[in-house]
Amino acid sequence: MEAIEKALSFIIEIEKLKDVQRKTKPVGLNRFENSAEHSWHACLCALILKDYSNDPIDINRVLKMLLIHDLGEIDAGDTIIYSSETNEAKTKEKKGLERLLSLLPGSMNIELMKLWEEFESGETADARFAKAIDRIPPLLHNIYGEGHSWKQYGITKDQIFSLNARIGKGSEKLWSEISSMLEGAIKDGILK
Repeated sequence: MEAIEKALSFIIEIEKLKDVQRKTKPVGLNRFENSAEHSWHACLCALILKDYSNDPIDINRVLKMLLIHDLGEIDAGDTIIYSSETNEAKTKEKKGLERLLSLLPGSMNIELMKLWEEFESGETADARFAKAIDRIPPLLHNIYGEGHSWKQYGITKDQIFSLNARIGKGSEKLWSEISSMLEGAIKDGILK
């Protein structure tokens, strides 16, 4: 198969990300977001908020990470973050991503897998910022959506603060603002 045919096969296959339903509803909408929408939203958030990174970042690398970080969900499905940080869930997602990337021509699959692994490990400045940004949309969905998924899944204040404190590793300023918003959600009875 020609390289361009392989690339197009990959592009067709990743359309399936639009059918992976997430656990939060976009602000002001009464439907659940899909994973492709989340990736798009996270990329825009990264562009808008890039100046708040704790460390210098390469925004192009951050955007690539955010565009591919959930592709494995095509095979693995989406799991609420508060229960998906397990080795089993990550292994399933990685296998899905490996299947998808095997469709690509040349060594492009190696580059993208390395970016995904870097994102998952969260050790570089780019990955820390990407992981911080990945958490912002679902928090905003809940803060401005009456805590819909928090209530549905019985997510506690402690779980939310514990898991999302990682935002501070990528951006202390963003974590300060988001944690203030979360405190407001507690005062408003949205988060218990």
